[in-house]
Amino acid sequence: MALRAAQARRIMAATMFGGGGLTLLAASTVALLFLQAKIAARTIGVTPWQRPRVDGVYGVGGGEPLTLLMMGDSTAAGFAVSDPRQTPPVQLASGLSAVADRPVRLRDVSKVGATSQGLLAQLDRVRGERVDLAVIFIGANDVIDRIRPADAVSHLRVVVRELVASGAAVVVATCPDLGTVQPIPQPLRAIARRASQQMAAAQTVAVVEEGGSTVALGDLLSDEFSLYPEEMFGPDRFHPSARGYGRAVAVVLPALCSALGLLPEPVESEPDAEEVLPVDRAAAAAVAAAGSEVRQAGQEEHRRGSLGLWARLLRRDTAPAADTHKLETDSNSVKATPAASVGSRIG
Repeated sequence: MALRAAQARRIMAATMFGGGGLTLLAASTVALLFLQAKIAARTIGVTPWQRPRVDGVYGVGGGEPLTLLMMGDSTAAGFAVSDPRQTPPVQLASGLSAVADRPVRLRDVSKVGATSQGLLAQLDRVRGERVDLAVIFIGANDVIDRIRPADAVSHLRVVVRELVASGAAVVVATCPDLGTVQPIPQPLRAIARRASQQMAAAQTVAVVEEGGSTVALGDLLSDEFSLYPEEMFGPDRFHPSARGYGRAVAVVLPALCSALGLLPEPVESEPDAEEVLPVDRAAAAAVAAAGSEVRQAGQEEHRRGSLGLWARLLRRDTAPAADTHKLETDSNSVKATPAASVGSRIG
């Protein structure tokens, strides 16, 4: 679906009404924000996309393939990327295979324009199938659709709970910072940023409480988007380009490997690399530091008290490395098959 003016205006409305704590704004300010939203919507426009098919087995190695389930919105799908090897699902499957030295069977049920409410329908498509690891990119459309964080994460919580109960490891990439999108001007950009951060913090608490882990996308790409907009943005100047998706994948992949026990724990010589905090404080800290991973504390640390559940906050180095966007895949593992053309929606 197209990102039209009404949808863009919801970015502002999400914070003004029921989502962000700004309960009263001057009429002149409201008029300015609505005007800016209309301009941003016209700038972003509509992007036709032939979605490539990505389901298949990736990588080599011994043993039974690991099963990777990709869920979420257009960021999960890799909107506007035509080469399946450049989509986040395939890059994650290929990277995971390289670390695990096992093939990875990918099942992608993500949907462009999805909100958290739509995750249950995505899960319905694979219910009963074996899932070793589920990855979820979600949250931006909840902000646009003026969905309160509490309501959005209630749907996310149900899905994570069911996946964890089935034996799957779950990693959620939380709501990105919509304030980094260039077509959105100030002060609308500041409101979008605040609403995004509130959504991400609420997601982190819910996911960790249900036994999953999260990675904060936040403003991960903001510096590079500012410096290299032509390279990091896709044709609509809203969604990332293949390089932008690759940058996000490079940050999320370690959390996937950690969830499956494929990475060593941080060494004690790494200052401030990891903290054990109440889950709400860990969520707030993660929102402020893109790339941070949050999960429940281990058995020796897992405790409840007056502050509730405790969580482990892991800060990973998110500085871009050379060619992090070039995660190579086996070009013969799946063929790109055109699907129905769809328009752009946020997320």
